[in-house]
Amino acid sequence: MVKYVAFLRAINVGGSKVIKMEILRQIFESLGFANVRTYIQSGNVIFDARQKNVSSLTTKIEKELERSTGHKVEVMLTTFAELQSMVKLDPFKRVEAGPDVMLFVTFLSSEPSLMPKLPINYDKENLQVLALRDRAAFIVAKRKQNGMFGFPNNFLEKQFGSVGTTRNWTTVKKIVDFVER
Repeated sequence: MVKYVAFLRAINVGGSKVIKMEILRQIFESLGFANVRTYIQSGNVIFDARQKNVSSLTTKIEKELERSTGHKVEVMLTTFAELQSMVKLDPFKRVEAGPDVMLFVTFLSSEPSLMPKLPINYDKENLQVLALRDRAAFIVAKRKQNGMFGFPNNFLEKQFGSVGTTRNWTTVKKIVDFVER
């Protein structure tokens, strides 16, 4: 069995594509997955599966989500071992988060079809893409003059030519801790 983490794109955001975590867990269990757990409401699902082909597994999950919920939901799938390795590597070790700095990871659905030179600065949104490893982009967001933070998802999808979903780095680390308990 392989332990996976599925990051679902754009569910439970602003009242659209609302899927309760209990329903999400039941959908994953109906696919024959074991030890299914969810973490917070943003669509993070941890589960075990025998299947090792990430691409066909992703397609299987996306089809069932659409059939069961009526919503087209993109899934970014990674093994838990890959996620653990990412956290251990800590691509942000030289960056300090704080009230004016947030750290994000955007998980891409596929290898980028475009590969711009890194780092990428997006001054309008006060974002910097530091690195890209294993279909994950690591972003530093600094508070803008209006007091808000830029959100990197749409920008990164355009830069890399791949659909993605973004999580706060703190959330990614908490998912690893949650699973390891």
